[in-house]
Amino acid sequence: MDSGQCPFPFRPGFPYGRRFLSELRPHRLLFSHAHGGQYLLGDYDPHNLAFKPYEHGRFNHGPVAPGGVHAPSAAADGQGGAFNILNINEGKTRKDWDHIFSLAQHLTLSPDKHLRIEPVAAVTSLRGASQHVGQNVLPANKEIVLDAVKGNTVELDVEIAPQTASWVQLNVLRSPNAEEHTSITFYNYDRTINVWYRPRSVIVLDGSRASTLSDVIARPPEMAEMERGAEPLRLRVFIDRSVVEVFANGKQYLAMRVYPGRQDSIGVSLRAQGQDALLNRLDAWQMKSIYD
Repeated sequence: MDSGQCPFPFRPGFPYGRRFLSELRPHRLLFSHAHGGQYLLGDYDPHNLAFKPYEHGRFNHGPVAPGGVHAPSAAADGQGGAFNILNINEGKTRKDWDHIFSLAQHLTLSPDKHLRIEPVAAVTSLRGASQHVGQNVLPANKEIVLDAVKGNTVELDVEIAPQTASWVQLNVLRSPNAEEHTSITFYNYDRTINVWYRPRSVIVLDGSRASTLSDVIARPPEMAEMERGAEPLRLRVFIDRSVVEVFANGKQYLAMRVYPGRQDSIGVSLRAQGQDALLNRLDAWQMKSIYD
């Protein structure tokens, strides 16, 4: 926890320090204004009151501000997991407070004791009109615009087999000529690169070209390592006007504020680089308001 006094109102259950989850034990969530929201997984010895972590992870993969995630706040789900919600900072020049909540997350442990991060199941109740795109080859080095899939309040559920493509990319909030767009890119290192190095694959959320507005503060891309193994790449992407949240294979979470300035920045496209990839499917739902 940062040593300085918190400059904004305290909410009950707002954990600016470390806490044990009562049922997702032995694990800790922590937050600092310098390094953001993080978690530790480990083994707890109740006799010696000792916690020995075996894994460290993050809910943000860059600075807390501008436009980044901070302040995890969790509660036990009663079944050995936990529900978690975060704040997402503003990414514009403002005098007033403009933070928002993330989607609620469900945190569980996989059989091999790694953290699983998924949106809560209740979010599916907000699904409205849907579009489906079936299996298609993504030809190398060509951007494929999905004309039937549009929106700025949308849930996307995408499954891609990268095969031997160098990277595969999903673009959202895209204007017709890509003057504005936010990209989610998977750098495909889940294969032998050379005899000397075996880098881990990387998932990147890049909003550097998301907005042409003059008052939007640029945010560096969010970049997280992610081992996909034999699984296809699965992206659940939630777009809510100025917010993009990405759940990648239930293993990584990335989010940021993006603020498209154009009314026509509602498009979706896909791209594979270097070699063909395979789109297994893409499902999209227009999202209803929680107040409806």
